[in-house]
Amino acid sequence: MESITKNRQPAEVLRAMIERAYGAERVPVGDGWASELGHGWFNVAYRIRLRDGAEVVLKIAPPPAVEVMTYERGAMSIELHTLELLRTRTTVPVPAVDFADRSRELCDADYFFMPYVDADNLGIVGETLPAGQRDALMSRLGSVNREINSVRGEHFGPLAGPGHADWRQAFTAMIEDVLADGERRGVDIGWDYDSVREVVAEHADSLDEVTEPRLVEWDLWDSNTMVRDGRIVCVIDHERAFYGDPLIEAGFAGIGISAFGDPAPFMRGYGQGELTGTERTRRHLYCLHLMLVMVIETVYRGHTDTKQYDWARPRLDEAMALLGRTRR
Repeated sequence: MESITKNRQPAEVLRAMIERAYGAERVPVGDGWASELGHGWFNVAYRIRLRDGAEVVLKIAPPPAVEVMTYERGAMSIELHTLELLRTRTTVPVPAVDFADRSRELCDADYFFMPYVDADNLGIVGETLPAGQRDALMSRLGSVNREINSVRGEHFGPLAGPGHADWRQAFTAMIEDVLADGERRGVDIGWDYDSVREVVAEHADSLDEVTEPRLVEWDLWDSNTMVRDGRIVCVIDHERAFYGDPLIEAGFAGIGISAFGDPAPFMRGYGQGELTGTERTRRHLYCLHLMLVMVIETVYRGHTDTKQYDWARPRLDEAMALLGRTRR
């Protein structure tokens, strides 16, 4: 996926990063030792073969001159923090961090190295699998996501703070950040921005039912799930985590918007039964938040085609309809 947030670096800079992380004796020589992993949408990531044959991944944050959405600021620090939480407080399979550098001495952004995971991306291979095997993997992803959500926080909102005492404050602040991002860049969301704010305010009391902050990934799609031999061997890309309501997780998105696929296998593995009316209202708010992000981020990414925007805009209308607003 092409995006102006991808901070590509020349070979000599990559070699300098490798030397700092692994030592001069492991710096590769010749050609063909680095290739870009093109599936991601935000950071650039390289698959690198070290001189001794070991394979690693280098992930580099966006250039500081490129404007990102408010919630994406400091995303690499969020990812490193989340990886540490998951390694120390769960059994969820996540990449190790071999080396992280926030000095900005070798390039203009933070970066880190991790071992390369030799596995298939479920988002890519999922449609080629027998339905039963895919459902089993999505069910397992549900149980993995539940374990992630078992980590309790001290506040709602960003992992490192500033936090909020309650979920209503945290979520409404999150969605206001997204709306303000869209207004700042003049993004056409198909609705008056204040009408979206009104819808959120009308249903915000449903958020008060959430009283315990839990670690949520928010971005744990099948495309961030690595599988091998019918098992989940790693979950990747943790830069959007925060403390909030587990019902905001990506695996539940299909409850309100069918284009995200059948959520039943994920919910079965998660152990989530039929939603109550209040839970369903919260889930609709979370669909609205997601679709706003997907529409507005196309401008911040500098997408050269309109494919994502054209897909997400009608879904935003669906999300508004779920909350009682339709076009006259």
